[in-house]
Amino acid sequence: MSIVSSPDGPGRTAVGAPHVLDNPAMASLAGPHAHLAERRGRVRRYPVDVSPWLALPDDPDARDWADLAALAGPGAGVPLAGFSGDVPADWEVTFRVEGVQLVDDGVAAAPEPEAVLLGPADVPEMLDLVSRTRPGPFLPRTVELGTYLGIRRGGALIAMAGERLHPPGWTEISAVCTDPAFRGEGLATRLVLAVAHGVRERGETPFLHASAANTNAIRLYESLGFRLRRRTAFLEARAPQRRADGRPAVPVPQPG
Repeated sequence: MSIVSSPDGPGRTAVGAPHVLDNPAMASLAGPHAHLAERRGRVRRYPVDVSPWLALPDDPDARDWADLAALAGPGAGVPLAGFSGDVPADWEVTFRVEGVQLVDDGVAAAPEPEAVLLGPADVPEMLDLVSRTRPGPFLPRTVELGTYLGIRRGGALIAMAGERLHPPGWTEISAVCTDPAFRGEGLATRLVLAVAHGVRERGETPFLHASAANTNAIRLYESLGFRLRRRTAFLEARAPQRRADGRPAVPVPQPG
């Protein structure tokens, strides 16, 4: 996939050449998140309680799609971030949302005095906040992907933001959410800037994704100093139940 106004930063290449942000899940699982990767052939995925994303190589062939089906399981829904190629005829696209990818272009990153570091002990509250605000996928072990910061009031977690995909030199800001009762106070903005500050402190560059339809969020992120790098898509495709010859899509192990 060619670059659309690629920023100066790690992973930049000549126009027309691949960039690590073109396939960020694969770049993460082959790089800083390799310790989490489950592999089959050239296909990688996160553990199912960490993140739903699976990653295909840039040029998937029939073997890669077969490995993807085997890794996911017959009839399983497979989320694919940023995939722009053709899905095989025996796969069914069940979900597609147009999105945008934005990158740091002068974000006024700064620490947040009210923010607290969140960890495994905070996961029940984090899951509860996510269930009420729906910022995107967040699972019991998602907190292992990077740093998560939260703001508490009266001991209760009311806002959070953290790190998700981690291509070399870059870190995605994700799970940005605020309890509806506390919106309008700028908590999400403060946390995004704080997470961005931590990313910058490591010598990396923040980026993020948003639904193309969420114009309010995009406007906010652009006001903070993020800029559009490219348009992308988030889709889910259902793996085939059976192969064209009628046999199971994934071979059943034989006893013995």
